[in-house]
Amino acid sequence: MDSPRTASSDAIASATQARTGIPVQERTADESGPSAPSPALSRATVTDVARLAGVSGKTVSRVFAGSSSVSPETRTRVLEAAQRLRFRPNSLARDLRRGGVSTTVAFVMGDLSNAFYSKVAAGIERELAEHGLTLVIAATDDEAAHEQRVVGAMLERRVRSLLLVPIAPDQGYLEGERQLGTPVICVDRPARNLVTDSVVFDNAAGAEAAVRSLVQHGHRRVAFVGSAPTLYTHEERLAGYRRALAAAGIAPRPEYERHDATDATEAERATRALLALPEPPTALLAGNNKASVGILAVRQGMLQPFAFVGFDDFDLAATLGVSVVAHDPGEMGRAAVRLALWRQDDLVSPPRQVVVPTWLVQRGSGELAP
Repeated sequence: MDSPRTASSDAIASATQARTGIPVQERTADESGPSAPSPALSRATVTDVARLAGVSGKTVSRVFAGSSSVSPETRTRVLEAAQRLRFRPNSLARDLRRGGVSTTVAFVMGDLSNAFYSKVAAGIERELAEHGLTLVIAATDDEAAHEQRVVGAMLERRVRSLLLVPIAPDQGYLEGERQLGTPVICVDRPARNLVTDSVVFDNAAGAEAAVRSLVQHGHRRVAFVGSAPTLYTHEERLAGYRRALAAAGIAPRPEYERHDATDATEAERATRALLALPEPPTALLAGNNKASVGILAVRQGMLQPFAFVGFDDFDLAATLGVSVVAHDPGEMGRAAVRLALWRQDDLVSPPRQVVVPTWLVQRGSGELAP
């Protein structure tokens, strides 16, 4: 005997057929055997929910907008219909229809595999959540040629703010968007050819503290292993390194400065080249966490390792006893959000730069005598 069809199942079937054009067939409980996969259904719309709930589309919209003009009974009926149809309101489309922007903030970072960016993103997300905003992330893979395309894709979503780790040599393409009122906050380094707000670490002071500590432990031959000085963070860290040497009365030695350590492999190669010099350095300062990994690959196998301080803390640094210039990436992310929220309310004030502090963490590797 066929199982009776309930009124609710008839309504769902009717709504599904109207939405897809595909007749809905029911199977009784005693039917068995394999069947062909069902065609993929399109998403339910406001019209589908209205049909199932027996109300107008405007009533459905008012329910999801939180309007108090809808009776509790009608609200319950609409929400039950939406749940049955697995309906999700399109908040972005709703906001744009009202002429506004989304509740989403974009963060365009560098290399997704770099733990530093993940920690910055975590700070951004926590701060946004406190203000009812959501985060969408995209990556440039630290490729300058990718930046404008990735940023453009985020701006097409009409995001409320753009948080960007600049990698391209020129961010002037964002001037029009900034003039339209979209806060553009540069993270970890300032923009080039764009007057906008930024959040950076106190890079120079951190590098200066590291070199000063190495000098205090007796080192006069201190090398720097980093990326190209055209990158803001390395330019600042190199400046701090040089300033500390000058303060100690140590003449600069260009052969001790390596600017080709773009990743761990290159940092390892640069370290080996430094150690092969006729007068090798007795201490090294890494320009970032990737350089630290490359330096460690060389240092770990040495019976008498050189002194070493890394810039950026990293996993296992404490376990391996690596002294580092540390900072709080999460605070950088939170500061970027606070700056974006302030800029939304003040589009005319001069640009601000928030400087997040750094500090030296001594764990043993940087406290060795020559």
